[in-house]
Amino acid sequence: MLLAAAFRRGAFAGGEEDRGDDDVSRWIRRFHKAPDAPVRLVCFPHAGGSAGTFVQLSAAIRRRAEVLAVQYPGRQDRFGEPCATGADEVVDAALHALAQPEHDDPRPLGLFGHSMGAVLAFETARRMERAGTRPAALFVSARQGPSLPWPPPGVPTLHDADPARILNELRLLGGSAAELLTSPEVMEYALPALRADYRLLHAYAYQSAQPLQCPVIGLAGADDPRVPGDGVRAWARETRGPFAHHVLPGGHFYIENELPQVTEIITDALA
Repeated sequence: MLLAAAFRRGAFAGGEEDRGDDDVSRWIRRFHKAPDAPVRLVCFPHAGGSAGTFVQLSAAIRRRAEVLAVQYPGRQDRFGEPCATGADEVVDAALHALAQPEHDDPRPLGLFGHSMGAVLAFETARRMERAGTRPAALFVSARQGPSLPWPPPGVPTLHDADPARILNELRLLGGSAAELLTSPEVMEYALPALRADYRLLHAYAYQSAQPLQCPVIGLAGADDPRVPGDGVRAWARETRGPFAHHVLPGGHFYIENELPQVTEIITDALA
């Protein structure tokens, strides 16, 4: 039970000891204050992920951008809360939190989303532009363009899959958390959030709309088993602004080993 309790607290993913000195709201985490950075970057985690995913990125770019990471309900310190059931719920809550006085900040705001988080960051960018605020840039990582079918043809859905099938998928995708989830204790606590996030993705329905005006930057791992390069390039359809596409060494969680290059891509685009 000690292992499961540690996972519940978030000790394996930037949990309590890594949360920083400013837990600004239930939905937003700031790990490093960076008042002199010229821009802020709001980061949305992958399915089953948490705000702590972005602790290292926050430290790496704190002189160029202040990272604000979204904390989904149903995990870490929000373990006892019901998980989100739809993309709109997350977008609404994140934008509401960012509109609070503690976030009253004139600096430009960029958006970064990894895997499931790319869809949420995209819908947040759409909402911002409809309200008259253009994001500094939208970074979409390890996710094919939203207009393409999801899951891709031949890939089974996971929200109703048995635990063994979900674990096999996590092993295929790799990443540092996949090995931890081989523990039955940890899997017991992680599974509800994973299922909820997969259900959110299953329910997400892309709606055609006016393309964004902000720059969109796609990132992918060269060996990602679920996200081909052509799929990431499909994000170009979603903006009238500049589009760039970067393929980095690694798989679905390439960012864990390619942080310096990811940092350079982000800071160059935000500059």
